[in-house]
Amino acid sequence: MESGDYAWMLTATALVVFMVPGLALFYGGMVRSRNVLNMLMMNLACIGIVPIVWVLISYSLGNSPDGSGFFGGDWIGSFDNVGLKGLNGDAESLVFVAFLMTFASITPALISGAVADRMRFSAWLVFVPIWLLLVYTPVTYWVYSGWQHGNGALDFAGGTAIHLNAGVAALAVVLVLGRRRGWPSEAMPPHNVPMVLIGTGILWFGWFGFNAGSAGAANEQVVQALLNT
Repeated sequence: MESGDYAWMLTATALVVFMVPGLALFYGGMVRSRNVLNMLMMNLACIGIVPIVWVLISYSLGNSPDGSGFFGGDWIGSFDNVGLKGLNGDAESLVFVAFLMTFASITPALISGAVADRMRFSAWLVFVPIWLLLVYTPVTYWVYSGWQHGNGALDFAGGTAIHLNAGVAALAVVLVLGRRRGWPSEAMPPHNVPMVLIGTGILWFGWFGFNAGSAGAANEQVVQALLNT
């Protein structure tokens, strides 16, 4: 990577991190006032929880170029880079660790909208690391290195590993938790529409880094991805 590539990837990483508070504002404005704090904290907690799990084990299991041993092959990566061991401070590798970590951080945050009025914050703190390790990590490996990749799957910016994955998880959680208490007899209007609009704007801005950063360098693909976004 050249200096321009590093600069762009670090900028894209920061833009994706910025999407998480944007998502918090978007979801927070959609719920009733009594639930807004819980929704904001659910989203922001992802920035605190996910990086720990990601650095310790999920990066290694989800992004190893070749599986090895009992856990290797087409289904899950190896333990070669647990705790970022083996990267030896390589700047190019660490840039992608950070960029992919932001993807992992926003994915469970997407699910939080489905549990509005349904899940306590303490339960969310337990759910996020378990889901990240048992669901997001193997699916990421399948798409980019495992059996789906071997069958020709294309996922430029997380359409399967992030959006489809989070959508299925949200549906599963809703089916388990059931409808909101008081619905449909009780009106549940969004408490702050301007907050929703601000969150939407932040998400839109951050998505330029999300999609264009997936090119992995400052090249022609960045321009096309940004224009499409």
